Amino acid sequence: MLEMTREEFEELVAEALDRIPPELTRLMDNVAVFVEDEPPAEVPDLLGLYEGTPLTDRGEWYAGVLPDRITIYRNPTLRMCEDRESVIMETEVTVVHEIAHHFGIDDDRLHALGYG
Repeated sequence: MLEMTREEFEELVAEALDRIPPELTRLMDNVAVFVEDEPPAEVPDLLGLYEGTPLTDRGEWYAGVLPDRITIYRNPTLRMCEDRESVIMETEVTVVHEIAHHFGIDDDRLHALGYG
């Protein structure tokens, strides 16, 4: 497995978030991004996870709820990547993929766009 500290990986996630165009980040609402070392045991190769209510599904009822949660998993990413450059690329793809779920874009469309 490729070695990278949690702090280094968190910085890569922050840099990927910084590359999201400002016109999109301004539209993000009530969402928090986290880094965890490992995903749930039942999905050991999971790179990222979006949990919440996509913007496209929110209605008048949506008030006073906890923030949506995007989690990026460090160790599966490091296990699948051979070098730092591939970690950077995979982290960016994963961040974009999970943010797209926040905007209501499903996996089929993301795969078609190359973010699967």
